[in-house]
Amino acid sequence: MRLSYDSSTDSLYIELRPLPARRTREVEPDVMLDIGDDGEAVGYDIQHASTKREFIMSIILADQPQAAAE
Repeated sequence: MRLSYDSSTDSLYIELRPLPARRTREVEPDVMLDIGDDGEAVGYDIQHASTKREFIMSIILADQPQAAAE
């Protein structure tokens, strides 16, 4: 897992797997989930990250990435 934070935009990218995203879906306001070819999560793009600490911690501390199911 890799984290990239941009303080000028308060945006955080959490890379779960170093694979390209094939599609993206919004999982909650200002949180986009990148999904790989295999249908599994590859990363999260989180806007206004400083207001989403609980959500961010749930991703970081989770045993498995949140499901990408629709």
